[in-house]
Amino acid sequence: MTTIGILGAAGRMGRAIASVAEAQGISVAGGVDREGAVFGGQADAAALAEACDVLIDFSVPAALSANLDAARAAGTPIVVGTTGLEPEHHALIDAAARDVAVLQTANTSLGVNILKALVEQAAAKLGPDWDIEIVEMHHRNKLDAPSGTALLLGAAANRGRGAEDGSSLNRLDRMEAGLVKREEGGIYYSSLRGGSVAGDHMVVFAGDDERIELGHRAENRTIFARGALKAAQWLAGKPAGRYAMNDVLGL
Repeated sequence: MTTIGILGAAGRMGRAIASVAEAQGISVAGGVDREGAVFGGQADAAALAEACDVLIDFSVPAALSANLDAARAAGTPIVVGTTGLEPEHHALIDAAARDVAVLQTANTSLGVNILKALVEQAAAKLGPDWDIEIVEMHHRNKLDAPSGTALLLGAAANRGRGAEDGSSLNRLDRMEAGLVKREEGGIYYSSLRGGSVAGDHMVVFAGDDERIELGHRAENRTIFARGALKAAQWLAGKPAGRYAMNDVLGL
């Protein structure tokens, strides 16, 4: 049986993962947060990495470097679900993936990853004549905007349009910039915050006289917890390298 360790265990996702793991009978070695042990007795990420088969990290970007170091030192695979990552964080993940298996994703939901595949296909078929707008809404306490999932979907659209690295070219967050004249081929984001929304995402392809809307609504965080646990169980025993949810789901 795969034993997991939870980083960011006091947060919403950490608590959801622990709850779903208990319901599914998955062994949990412990959970730590910035204050130390939440449950299980391990004082920090390094101790937890030694006590489990796979780490699941839903903490904060500032903790990523130390968490990756702990995984590397123990030779323990790690699922990184933390959002709000910058290029320097991805460089750290690339470096860690030379030594251990690292699965990084902005969203562990099966439905969102299917949506990502559909967005890439639609962008490839429709071309730059169709404008792309991505609208996302989350609970009032979410700090990063656009959401990691919105950027994931934007990257999928860019891959469909031929960008090899999937970078969100010409992206603009309307929350920061307000309405401006759009550029052809640009991908634009609108971020809404309020209430207890777990996560809504809509990708709008707008052409002349017609519109396609592809969307996903998360009704409960358990969908992300189930996906994270599925990813962790899949990652156990994998060789060093960088993986994604596409690998888990065979997409």
